[in-house]
This record gives sequence, C-alpha cells and structure tokens, in this order.
Amino acid sequence: MATLKELKVRITGIKGTQKITRAMKMVASAKLRRAQDKIISARPYAKKINELLTDLVSVAGEGVDELLDQREIKKRCVVVVSADRGLAGSFNTNIIRYGLTYANELGKTAKVVVVGKKANDSLRKKDLNIIKSYTGIFNELSIEQSNDIVSFLVDGYRRKDFDCVEIIYNEFKSIAKQVTVKEQFLPLKRSVKDVTVKTEQTGDYIYEPEKVEIIKELIPKQLRVQFWKVLLESNAAEQAARMTAMETATKNASDLLTELELSYNQARQASITKEILEIVGGAEALKDA
Repeated sequence: MATLKELKVRITGIKGTQKITRAMKMVASAKLRRAQDKIISARPYAKKINELLTDLVSVAGEGVDELLDQREIKKRCVVVVSADRGLAGSFNTNIIRYGLTYANELGKTAKVVVVGKKANDSLRKKDLNIIKSYTGIFNELSIEQSNDIVSFLVDGYRRKDFDCVEIIYNEFKSIAKQVTVKEQFLPLKRSVKDVTVKTEQTGDYIYEPEKVEIIKELIPKQLRVQFWKVLLESNAAEQAARMTAMETATKNASDLLTELELSYNQARQASITKEILEIVGGAEALKDA
C-alpha cells in the first residue's frame, strides 16, 4: 500500500493535471464556436458555386478545360490533412492510419502531400513519396495559405505530375462525431446526369460572356472554395475532438482523485489508529513497571 506522502504527491499532481485539462477544454470550446461559425457560413457558398459550375459544364460539353477531363490514372496524389497539435483523442491517429493504408495500397507511384505537423512527423518516418508538406497553417488559418496549396496541386495536375488528386480529412458532423472521408479533388467530377442531359433549367440561362469563359473563371474559384472548406471542416473537427478528449480527461481525473482521497483517508486513519495503540501500549508498559 502506498504511503501517505506518496498518495499526497499523486493527489497534488492529478489536481494540477485536471486544472490543465479543464483549461484546455474551455479553450477548445471557444475555438470550436468560431470554427463552427466559419464552416456553417462556408458550406452554402461552396454548395452553390459547385451547383452553378455543374450546370454550366452540363451544357458546355467536353474539352472546355483539362481540369474537367477524365484521363487515364497512372499516378495519384493523396493529400492527407491532419492537425498541427495533439491532445485531440483519436483525431490524428485515425487520419494518419487511413492515409498510410491508402497510400500503401496505391504503391510507389502514389505521391503524398501532407497538411498538418502531426501527419508530417508520422508519415515522414514511413516509406512514402512525400512531395510537399505544409505545417503550422492551423495556428492562423488563412485563405491565402489554402490558395497556395490549391495552386501547387493544380500546377502539378496540369504538368501531368499526377493524374488524380484525392483529399483525406476529418469532416465535422457534430461535437461528438467526426468522420474520416476521402474526396476526389482533381479532375472535377461530372455526374452522369450533368453530362448527358440538358435540362430545361440550364437551357433558360443567358450567358454573358460565353459559357466557356465563365467556366474557366469559375473552375479556379470552385477549387479554392472546395479546399478552403476542407481546411475549415478539419479545423472544426479538431477542436471538437480536443474538447471531447479534454472533457473525458477531466472526468477521469475527478474519478481518480476520489479513489486516491479515499485511499489517503484510510491510510491516514490507519496511521492515527496505530499511533494511538502505540501510546496506549506505552502507557500500559509504564504502569507495569
């Protein structure tokens, strides 16, 4: 059984840890509210610009832009989006495991772009072809950093360094739920309906300037919005995961403190009882003498 001093040291240490986890939960909660506001604001715009581009592509036909054309996939580029910091439960572990497994399935031809320090630190140790890494961007997340990543991916696709770009990230569903997803980023997807059917709705549009010019203008915007949404989703999911993890850690610390304080009180009571018995025994010995 642990001594009174050992138990007291453990109780003091756990109380200090509990203060830290409680503070981190409050910080994550504040950051989550801001991240939620941003992603909720971005989703309708991202959805609308995608719908608009899809309608235009459906009436413009093939060969408008190479970013829309499907070509034989010989080399893939996989973008793995993690966090820059830990203490977020299984947030980083899940995304790193998913990205590593998928990259290994693709083989040596797969090129990997890493966003986030945690994925970079982990995947650098593996036998992967990492062509670019971006770390520290979630400290001060900005649209300029997001656009830089998009430019790198688009330039590589146009140079035919790779024939397909896929993004693996955590999508924010709720505070208690974040889902690891894989999305195709390039080439832009066409649905069967959009390609084969010219609806009455699309036929009623009046285009100024020409459809092709509008499409060429919209494609870069759509890609930038899509990737910005990915970063916002990942950031919101990270804060939710960290808040949940810190809440669980704080609760576990409370449970452990209860057990340790009970053990401490029992040990203290036993020590007092032992001292009383020793005093009584000494007094009895003096009487006999």
